[in-house]
Order: sequence, then structure tokens, then C-alpha cells
Amino acid sequence: MYSNQRISVFGGRDITPDVYEDTLEIGRRLADEGYLVFCGGGAGVMEAIAKGVHDEGGIVVGVLKGQDLEEGNKYLTVPIATGIGIARNAILAYNCDAAIAISGQYGTLSEIAYAFQLKKPVIGYKTWDIDSVVCADSPSDVVIKLKKELKNV
Repeated sequence: MYSNQRISVFGGRDITPDVYEDTLEIGRRLADEGYLVFCGGGAGVMEAIAKGVHDEGGIVVGVLKGQDLEEGNKYLTVPIATGIGIARNAILAYNCDAAIAISGQYGTLSEIAYAFQLKKPVIGYKTWDIDSVVCADSPSDVVIKLKKELKNV
């Protein structure tokens, strides 16, 4: 059973093994809840979230920077080639009801900023310490806080 709610997951390609494992768990939990998940489709957080969703039979859409569908990771249900580089960050923010930011650097920061501009809630896990980001301290806490924020959307 799928929810009609869309969740974008923001995060970097360079992550530690523990963040990868935690992100897999978050992906599994999102799939279990039936969310339609969007991500950047590449490596790191994007691969881990896609694998977690994929492994639980969920749907994950990868919004790719380039024009080649093959640049997406192998766990994507639907890769979307854009050819617009990091401008795809706006697409991820526009196409969600809420977002989750995991780890990341300046690209993740830009995704968070787009989400805030659009008044979308952002749950943060091991990411930027920004006042409006709802901080979570475990994969299960991410989903608990996400569900709470979605009730207010």
C-alpha cells in the first residue's frame, strides 16, 4: 500500500559507513510506511536511501544531474535524466511534501534552503545545524518526526 505523500531525501555522495547503514535503515522504514521517495540518484546517501527503499519493495525516483539515465545508481525504480546539474536540487524540493537531510555538504545545504523557501518541513539526521531543521537522533526517530511534521502539512 502506497501513501500519496512524497518524501525527498537530501544528502551527499561522500559518507561514512555508519551513515550509509543508518540511511539504509531510514530507506527501509520509508518504504514500510509506503512513501514515494525522491533522491538525487547518485552515490552515498542517495544510493543508501535507494537501496533501503528498493530492498523493502518501495518506489524511489532518482532525479539525476546529467543527461544519461545510466548515471543513476542501480537501486532506483525510476531514474529521471535532467541535464541541469545541481539545479535539480530545486526539483527535489518542489516534488515533496517533506524532506529528510542526511549528512551532506553545500549541495545538501542548498536543498534544505529550497525546501525552506517552499515552506516544506525538513527532518535532519547528522546534517547541518539550522534552527528550522527538525533534528532526529536515530533512523527510527527520523520517521517518527517525519510523520509528525506531515500531519501539519
